[in-house]
Amino acid sequence: MNKILGLFLVSISAIAQNDSKLFSLQQAIDYAIVNNKSAQDATNNIRLAELQKWQTTSTGLPQISANIAYNNWIKQQVSLVPAEFFGGTPGEFAEIAFGTPQTINGTLTLNQKLFDGSYLVGLQAAKVYLEISKLAKEKTTSELRKAVVGAYGNILLIEANLSIIERNTTNVENTISDLQKVYENGMTEIENIEQLQLTLAGLNSAKNFNLNLKYLAYQMFNLTLGLDINTDVVLSDSMENLVADSMLESSTPNQSTLENNIDFKIALNDVRSKELLLKLERSKALPTLTAYVNGSYIGNNETFDFLDRSQKWFGASQFGVNMAIPIFSSFGRTALTKKAKIELEKSERSLNNVRRELEIQIKRAENDLSFAKNDLDTKKLALNLAERIEDKNQIKFFEGLATSFELSQAQTQLYNAQQQYIQAMLEVLNKHIALDVLLNPNP
Repeated sequence: MNKILGLFLVSISAIAQNDSKLFSLQQAIDYAIVNNKSAQDATNNIRLAELQKWQTTSTGLPQISANIAYNNWIKQQVSLVPAEFFGGTPGEFAEIAFGTPQTINGTLTLNQKLFDGSYLVGLQAAKVYLEISKLAKEKTTSELRKAVVGAYGNILLIEANLSIIERNTTNVENTISDLQKVYENGMTEIENIEQLQLTLAGLNSAKNFNLNLKYLAYQMFNLTLGLDINTDVVLSDSMENLVADSMLESSTPNQSTLENNIDFKIALNDVRSKELLLKLERSKALPTLTAYVNGSYIGNNETFDFLDRSQKWFGASQFGVNMAIPIFSSFGRTALTKKAKIELEKSERSLNNVRRELEIQIKRAENDLSFAKNDLDTKKLALNLAERIEDKNQIKFFEGLATSFELSQAQTQLYNAQQQYIQAMLEVLNKHIALDVLLNPNP
């Protein structure tokens, strides 16, 4: 077993190049959190939520607008005025056009909300919306941690498989070479050589298969990190060291652990959002109060001479307060309030359900990790036994006490034990990160 891991580490060091990107597992996780597309989208969503929060806040702050209107009567409107106003005959009307053909009116208006229940709820909702985006980012980070560990571990598994295959191939080739000399001396049968050649063919096939997997595994790793898929990367952590860290005892779950879990926080935030929706519906029954002040200047002229210094401008200003009072909505607001209350109750039940599910998930994850650790110990013992059995059959075969079929069986048993051992190592690593994400959402 130590020879397998030693050969694996040597092969990792041999492929390191100056222009390669070197990643430990933690470095790979940190890089993915910044550069992975999903992580970048989650970060952008937080920025959008911050802007949305300010947009909502700004609606309750002073709003200033300006308006400039130019009017030119192509044909002025005529009004009828009793002629006697101007000394005319009673009962007759004079045709008069009021005002000048051209006018310009400039107005500056300031509006300010004094009270609006919906606005107050909206401010709280903007904060909750921002929190939703932050929790989504945290959820993305948790999922990325598991994805990077899976991609990282998959490469280590394939590299270990290739190292084992290379070692086994060398051993079989040496055995065939030695047996060829024995055959030339007439001391063994050709079937014994052919049996080993069949084993060698299987190893070569497995090697080609794993080489294809290796190419795809590195591309998937690069994609997970946010790198170009053809980037040359080297992994600095070994499976043995990562598994050794995973064998350490995890923290004990408690009430704080549950409340810090990302799924619980998302469910809790959903309750808060439903509470705000209920408050919003209730606030619609409250009056709204707004105030405004404006000022304007108007200029009148027969022709477009408004830029002339002699042009006269007449100013005016106004202040006002407006109160809108909802009185009767044909029970529409009542229905919306009841719906919001039902949604809140559903969200509260969902939160309690998430709490219970998390307790079960943590317990299951602890059991899965414990089983994976015990299974690794079992696979380690099985590998040691398979190595001893294969060594003994090698000796017995050359002493004529075992057939080539028996040697082939021992070799196949060894190869299976090797595969199962490194697979068990990867399983420990995956079960550890699954539990760690549940217990430590923000390591």
